[in-house]
Formats: sequence, structure tokens, C-alpha cells
Amino acid sequence: MVTLRTYVFLDSLQPQLASFIGKTARGFLPIPEQASLFVEVAPGIVINRITDVALKATTVVPAVQVVERAYGLLEVHDDDKGEVLKAGEAILRSLDLKEEGRMKPRLLSNQIIRSIEPYQAQLINRNSQGMMILPGQSLFILETEPAGYVAYAANEAEKAARIFLVQCQPYGAFGRLWLAGSESEIDSAAEAAVGVLNALTGV
Repeated sequence: MVTLRTYVFLDSLQPQLASFIGKTARGFLPIPEQASLFVEVAPGIVINRITDVALKATTVVPAVQVVERAYGLLEVHDDDKGEVLKAGEAILRSLDLKEEGRMKPRLLSNQIIRSIEPYQAQLINRNSQGMMILPGQSLFILETEPAGYVAYAANEAEKAARIFLVQCQPYGAFGRLWLAGSESEIDSAAEAAVGVLNALTGV
């Protein structure tokens, strides 16, 4: 039996998230303003069949395909939003599932560290793949279950505020997101990220 852990449509990839995917993924890299779909399932190996279904049914291309020990994650994108939505429909049909059967995101950690210390900034920068955080900036940290939803949170936060995407890990047992910026912008980004996740329906 397949569990639909994450199923979320991004109507317009924001520049930093698109660039982060391009830097860290191994597939066909997206550009800003393309539509995107993130699908996460269990067991993970099923993601191979899902990818096949999406590519045969539409013109979408994949940037991310990760098979973890327990879960699999797929990201596909296209200039045409309709093609991305059609890919999602084909995936759900092949699994005999519906979008409302996806898991509802659970926020495990949601915190803001204000005026980050220089030594902590150095530690974060050594382990991140995105933008650098500078001493004195505020840091927003979000952890979700399932993992794939942090990509949606990152995209919506970038729409809402002028922030810097430090790190985004949308696969594994938990999704993790780090955003940096001024105190007011981070407050706005955090509000947007938490708000869109709480608004998602699921089981």
C-alpha cells in the first residue's frame, strides 16, 4: 500500500528556491516562475514508477528524485502550469489516490533566533548550500513532517518577504528550512510559511 506523504503544487518557483534546487539537485534544473510539483511517498522505491507516469503523460521534467530508506521524493516542473497539474493528476490516478488523501503537514519546530552571533553564523554557513547568514541577522528555522512540505513553505516565504534562503532539505524523515534576514522580514516570512502549511488540508 502506498502512502501519499506530500503532494503540493507551487504555482511559481521563486528565484532563490529555483536557484537552490539548481545548485543541489541532479536532474533537469528549474528556472524562476516555472510551476512545480512535489510528491513524497512511502515506500520510497515507488517514486521510480511515479516519475515514469509523470514523464509519459506530460511535458514536465524532474529536478529532484530522492529515494531514502523509507520515503521517496519527486519534484517536476514546467513552464506550463497545466502540464504540472496534469502530471499530478496522472500520478494520483496511477496510485488510485486523491489529493485529499495526502498527509497534513505537522510543524515539529518553528523558531526565530534574533541577532545571530558571529560564531553561530560561521557554523551555519559551513553546513549550508544556499545563501550565507550574516552576524546580527535573524534566523528562522522550520521543521516539518512530512519533509517535502518545506519546499512549499520556502517558496511562499520568499514571496512574502525579502529573505535569504540558507538551507532547504525537503527529503528524509523531517523537512528542514533555514531562512535569514532582518528581524521584520523574518517575522513576515515565518508568518507566511507557517500560515500556508497550517492551511493545507490532509489526513
